[in-house]
Amino acid sequence: MKLNEQAPPRVEPSRPQPRLSAKGMWALVRDRNFVVYVAFLAILLFFAIALRDTGFLTTTNLLNIVRQTAPIAVMAVGMTYALSAGEIDLSIGSVVALSALVGALVIADVGPLAGVAAGLGVGLAVGLVNGLLTAKVRIPSFLVTLGMMGIVAGLARWITDLQSVPVREEVFTFVFGSGSIGPISTLILWAVVIVLIGHLAYRHTRFGKHVLATGGNRAAANYVGINTARIKIAVLVLSSSSAALAGLLYAGRLHGARYTLGEADLLIVIAAVIIGGTSLFGGRGTIVGAAVGALIMGMLNNGLILMGLNVAEQMVARGALIILAVALSMRELKE
Repeated sequence: MKLNEQAPPRVEPSRPQPRLSAKGMWALVRDRNFVVYVAFLAILLFFAIALRDTGFLTTTNLLNIVRQTAPIAVMAVGMTYALSAGEIDLSIGSVVALSALVGALVIADVGPLAGVAAGLGVGLAVGLVNGLLTAKVRIPSFLVTLGMMGIVAGLARWITDLQSVPVREEVFTFVFGSGSIGPISTLILWAVVIVLIGHLAYRHTRFGKHVLATGGNRAAANYVGINTARIKIAVLVLSSSSAALAGLLYAGRLHGARYTLGEADLLIVIAAVIIGGTSLFGGRGTIVGAAVGALIMGMLNNGLILMGLNVAEQMVARGALIILAVALSMRELKE
């Protein structure tokens, strides 16, 4: 062979592609990131058949489900970060009410920009206190946020003496829930933007990787130089801030604020996040899955109402879903 000639490329014999066995298919189905989409389609199909004569599948009803789900999806983003870092925030429902009330009061006295800043400032302040007590004083976040839930709920009742606060600022209500751009509600746009930003930060930034590392193995994360105390503070601030934004969205959609806003949202948000594939014990999560989980909860509420179930029966159904989701998390932890 001459020096300037190249040897012919070696061709590897083709190998048959392995087929997915029944065991492999079952493992795929059991994947939590896959199950949430199967569950979504299954519930949609069930209600489509069971409620075929009630207009469940009409465009108006489906858009209504997404609008009602939007604040839950926004809070689910923040809760995903908190749970992924091995923490939990039980104060989000109370933060929703206080942020909405403070925002509404400031809008009436000063204007919409100051009102938005004040409402979000409530979330930042509550989250910062939660984070500092958890990271620096080393009180478990479960206990810190449980106590904060009572404090914030009391403040929400005290500042307005149990009275509702109307919001008549049209610019604010248009941007934060009542308006629409074409057929798309601004509520839906807010949810899409927050989910997209949350997903990109969670999957493609150093902060997101540090959150997962902190929740997966805190000692190992400290060993490699991750400031886990700072991560704890950051995720609790994010969670509380997302609840504050949800409160403003409620105020904009309802043209007012009341201390009862967000009362039932805590369990719904936790259920959405866990059903979506985030581990209750930290180290694993998915923002998109949490958003789909929020849609599942919204679809479930809507379908149960159309089926004629009362509030008590709806609460039973939501509780059963939460137990099922936690049971799946426990099973994966043991395996």
